[in-house]
Amino acid sequence: MAELNKIEEFSSQEKIDYEEKPYSTEEIEEEVSLPLEEQQFEKYVVSIRRVAKVLKGGKRLSFSAAVVVGNKNGLVGYAIGKSNEVPAAIGKAARKALKNLVQVKIVNNTIPHQVMGKWGATKVLLKPAKEGTGVIAGLTLRAVMDAAGVKNVVTKIIGSTNPINVVYAAIEAIKQLRTYDEVKMLRQQ
Repeated sequence: MAELNKIEEFSSQEKIDYEEKPYSTEEIEEEVSLPLEEQQFEKYVVSIRRVAKVLKGGKRLSFSAAVVVGNKNGLVGYAIGKSNEVPAAIGKAARKALKNLVQVKIVNNTIPHQVMGKWGATKVLLKPAKEGTGVIAGLTLRAVMDAAGVKNVVTKIIGSTNPINVVYAAIEAIKQLRTYDEVKMLRQQ
């Protein structure tokens, strides 16, 4: 009889616990910041080159891959990887690019102001564009803008169109971007 009472007490306690918790078909969503490796980054292969190292016994061939990675939400990175096979070179470059990401200031799906970046003999001009314009850019700059998540922008490459220099110049231009609020704070100080 004592065991039966304990069972009834336990089952009545369970009922109370279950009744206090409302049933819901929606799960509670918690905002957790994921580490960079687990976020959804897209890879854009900018260039693949076959390179040779001349040694005493002859030429040793390998591949060099230039890759742009971005989460289409304001983060973009770029790196070059070398390996004996193309997929390994692309993988190396993508892992390296995740380590040097740059924050892109995006306002209304475009950049806040006109900016020019320079790298070597390459100059890159980035101009904001109104909604519906799209990304007006060459293949290399389109990869950078798409990876960054910029939807409306007009670009122009002045000088050398070497893909590696173009990407570096674009990253330099992106680093110069400032939003209205940032400039306002700097002027108040």
